[in-house]
Amino acid sequence: MKILTQWLRSFLPELPVSDTQIAEDLTLRGIAVEGIYDLGPGNGSLYEMDITTNRVDAMNHYGIAREAAAIYGLELKPLDFALPNPRVATSPFSVKIEAADACGRFTARVLRDVAIAESRDWFPGAVVSTYFALLDQKKISNAVDATNFAWLAMGQPTHVFDLDKIDGGIIVRRAKKGERLKTLDGVERVLDPDDLVVADHKKALGLAGVMGGWDTMITPSTKNVLVEAAWFDPMAVRRTARRHGLHTDASHRFERGADFNAAPVASVLVSAILLASGGHIEGDLVDARIAAVEARTAHRPPIELKLSEVQRILGATEDGEGITASTVEGVLTALGCKLASQQVSESASRQPAVGQTTGQAFWGVTLPSWRLDLEREIDLIEEIARVFGYNRFANTLPAFGEGVRALPFAEKDAAVRGTLLACGLHQAIASTFCSAAEAELTAPQPGQVVALGNPLSEEAGVLRPSLIPGMLAMIAGNLHRDVSDVRLFEIGTVFSGAAANGTVEKVDERPALALGAAGLAPEDGPLHAPRALEFFDMKGIVEQVLERFEMRAMYFDRFPLEAGLTPAWLHPYRAARVAAEGVTVGWFGELHPREASSRKFKEPVLLGELYLDRLFKLPLRRPAAREISRFQLVRRDFSLVLDQSIAWEAIDRAMASLQASPLPELIDWRVRELFHDPRLARGQYALLLGATFQAPDRTLREEELKEFHSRVIEAVNKAGARLRE
Repeated sequence: MKILTQWLRSFLPELPVSDTQIAEDLTLRGIAVEGIYDLGPGNGSLYEMDITTNRVDAMNHYGIAREAAAIYGLELKPLDFALPNPRVATSPFSVKIEAADACGRFTARVLRDVAIAESRDWFPGAVVSTYFALLDQKKISNAVDATNFAWLAMGQPTHVFDLDKIDGGIIVRRAKKGERLKTLDGVERVLDPDDLVVADHKKALGLAGVMGGWDTMITPSTKNVLVEAAWFDPMAVRRTARRHGLHTDASHRFERGADFNAAPVASVLVSAILLASGGHIEGDLVDARIAAVEARTAHRPPIELKLSEVQRILGATEDGEGITASTVEGVLTALGCKLASQQVSESASRQPAVGQTTGQAFWGVTLPSWRLDLEREIDLIEEIARVFGYNRFANTLPAFGEGVRALPFAEKDAAVRGTLLACGLHQAIASTFCSAAEAELTAPQPGQVVALGNPLSEEAGVLRPSLIPGMLAMIAGNLHRDVSDVRLFEIGTVFSGAAANGTVEKVDERPALALGAAGLAPEDGPLHAPRALEFFDMKGIVEQVLERFEMRAMYFDRFPLEAGLTPAWLHPYRAARVAAEGVTVGWFGELHPREASSRKFKEPVLLGELYLDRLFKLPLRRPAAREISRFQLVRRDFSLVLDQSIAWEAIDRAMASLQASPLPELIDWRVRELFHDPRLARGQYALLLGATFQAPDRTLREEELKEFHSRVIEAVNKAGARLRE
């Protein structure tokens, strides 16, 4: 947002420092000034501000001036605007709040015989015209400019209605199903029953806290005006704004929590600007309030703050004096807090030594209505440190009496990460949030997705139940930016919840691993042409990871399409389940064509997800060194015939069992060749199995090799293969 230093100085006439120094001091205290632009002689500077969402109170000139006053210990001019005495009204204007959960306060002031014209500078010195020109704020009319001036000055959104187009009085309510409203942008909208509207006795007049209506807008012929200043619930405004795709200056502030007590002050300011061109006030200000909302915003119970706790947490300062009671009182009072019930013992009246916590002073701190982000004692301590200046604290290390201990799975996590890096993958980090649709697609178990209570957007509305949505987003981000070869992995946390009564009562966090690849496989050598990555490349990476763990049995399998057990994000015929010790530890394969098409992937994308919480229950495989045999190894090939239903995995397990007992001389076995021979029976294929034998203490004799040959044939026969004749 843009802030004028000339406007700031009108609230702080005695501000002694330069615009550059103000910007530096504000930035050091969390009110970031991103840029400073000189506006020429007499006009001061323009600040480009970056205000965090929790500091809506600082999203205006008076809020920034309040921060500067606290920093420099200056007196801040009050927002006090004079209005002429009202004329007696025949009857009070009617205001009724029906949606008490969404509207906590609604003020209305009637102005009659106003002149809708160009804005004037309504008190001595440049105000509306000059400030708007320096801010590049478009001037429209004195009525619209007055509302814009109010939120720029003090952050309170307001609205003005053509009073003669209001039937009866004002009712703040929920919209009726199918009700229509043409908003100021000229769009006719069909309202939802959850929309909060400002209405009269016959129709909706505007979307509360978002945008006014077309029918009651101010025109050059308007003579009588109703000035509205209200407090609307952040969630109610957010839902209405999102539902209708609107983001306005008003909704931006109401969504973050407006000041409950600012409405009457803003009403006076807007009325004063309008009355500068003529007209008069009719009746007193109508101020409808909901006591429950006022209690939780403007009248929150005091927070007890102890000086000893402030000193304990913040520690020593560079000047050696430390944080004293007067420092605490000065900072909090400048920020708008009221301190009461101060009790100071004799020991606390003396200055505490640096690093000690002997002060016994404590206060009951009444919070200002504009600081809804302050809730606990620690929040007040943070404010004291921030305004005092973090750079003014001594550089000390916290006390720590224990040694550094690694997390329980740190070694296994490092082993997995090192293996994947060695496989040529790059580690990446994705968002912890995803959309509800992505969660439904990738959740291992339906019905356990954890939805956020206040999501940043619909695309980040739930905690991710899987790492696959983030991996797909990262792959898409690379492929759509002409990065043709992508090989990524992410080790992160996934979330699931135990749902009951429509809410999530318990959230479980589990570690998981996601793999993603697309493009060309690494070159196997100068004699091999480049080829696209395929299913078995991903299978090889998964095997490399699993081989780092000690297990008796590990296998891959898949399920028929009609079983419905394959995850929806995987290709039904190019996917596999990973099982270790009889437990499913993950899935991998090619992305489902439907998902690939929706994401506009032109090439195959390979994905995998491993459940590390299950895998980490297994011990790491410890490397064991053995002496290299000095005796010659012997290779033998076996030409086998198998049915199509028998996979290599069955032969591999049979050979592994044979090596374990009773044939330790079998040191290696692998597929030499795989081919389909038309001379074989239908449904059969041929496999050339290569086996390597070597003894550590002797040269193998021909008689031994014949026995080994027989044992291999016996083992593969049990697996369903036979020696080809």
